[in-house]
Amino acid sequence: MGTISRKLGLQLTGLVCAVSAALVTAAAVAATSGAPVRVGGTLALTGPLAPTGLIHKIVGEIYVEQANKRDGFLGRPVEWVLLDDQSKADLARSLYEKLVTVDRVDLLLGPYATGGILSAMAVAERHGKLLIHNTLGIPKLAKYERQIPVYSIGAVPEQTLPATLFDALAANGKTPKTVAFVTSKFPSVHFMSVGARETAKKRGINEALWLEFEFGTRDFGPIAARIREANADFLWVGSIGLEGNQLLEALKKLDYAPKNPFFLYPSPGPLAQSPDAANALSMTLFEDHAPFTNTPQATEFARLYRERAGKAGITYLDADMQAAVAYAAWQTLEAAVTATRSLDDAKLAQWLRANRVDTLIGKLRFDGAGNYGDDLQKIKQVQAGRWITVWPREFAPPGARMNLQ
Repeated sequence: MGTISRKLGLQLTGLVCAVSAALVTAAAVAATSGAPVRVGGTLALTGPLAPTGLIHKIVGEIYVEQANKRDGFLGRPVEWVLLDDQSKADLARSLYEKLVTVDRVDLLLGPYATGGILSAMAVAERHGKLLIHNTLGIPKLAKYERQIPVYSIGAVPEQTLPATLFDALAANGKTPKTVAFVTSKFPSVHFMSVGARETAKKRGINEALWLEFEFGTRDFGPIAARIREANADFLWVGSIGLEGNQLLEALKKLDYAPKNPFFLYPSPGPLAQSPDAANALSMTLFEDHAPFTNTPQATEFARLYRERAGKAGITYLDADMQAAVAYAAWQTLEAAVTATRSLDDAKLAQWLRANRVDTLIGKLRFDGAGNYGDDLQKIKQVQAGRWITVWPREFAPPGARMNLQ
């Protein structure tokens, strides 16, 4: 835990966690005037999801500043009313109620992670508000007609992501004969892991281990021992946040390096920079390299993110998927407001369900089941301390290839 604690401390440098609310408004510029358009939301600024929550906070601040340097929203300055949900879904529910009924925000953006998003969605539905969100991992639970999922994983990611992963392994000549599954019971993580388990069975891959653990687990020693005993050709780790790092540290103490490990939702920087995570795999929608950064907007975003992340004490400065989906949520919100010339939730939701939006992670549509569109997920790998997209090959940087055992 010593290494994890030090890294977490670096991730949170400069963040005032005791403050329950932050108002983020760019400096006044001539292009905007009148009462601000208030966008409300929560993020996990403290608790186990805080390292990733900090990424989303930095991106939101960047976007608000950029918007206000243009024309704001409808010629009015944008103000972000941000509250700390402490990584707790029940607290997120109370805070979104406050944002709507007490703070009287004009628009809502969802928090980070499935539990908090579902809590926010319940509040949005009760008040008829549009909710744009970016990390809901269980699409079938998104029943509200005015929720817009920017997280472009498709309507059945529990099937499509494992298929993409196993296709990538096969294309690189490493179809596993055995697989070990270790998964958190965190709802979206467990959901995806069950889907991967079923996919492996259908493909004739033998299951060497299925092991579940509670979200918030800190002692990974017994889990690591079971993984070493299974000694499978492929390791699926249904993890979120720093759980992947904690597991790798436990495996190192046993002097065991798993073959071709895949980590579902890691904290991007801590895992990429772990000396024990070389060639670890994960999923992605955007990484800080070509072809993702081939547009001027993406290049500028990546530059600004590196600058702000460094000032915030984050040691991994590449803008990865978490940063990009946070930015895409703001892009989607602004696109709807600009197109409709309105802040009316019903009009905004109707427009989004009927139109595509250009974002950093691709052209998004919201007209499928649960308002989901295409599954745009890709496979990335830790190489030389950075995340590099390795599948499909057309999204890999020049010369990059998947390294497998």
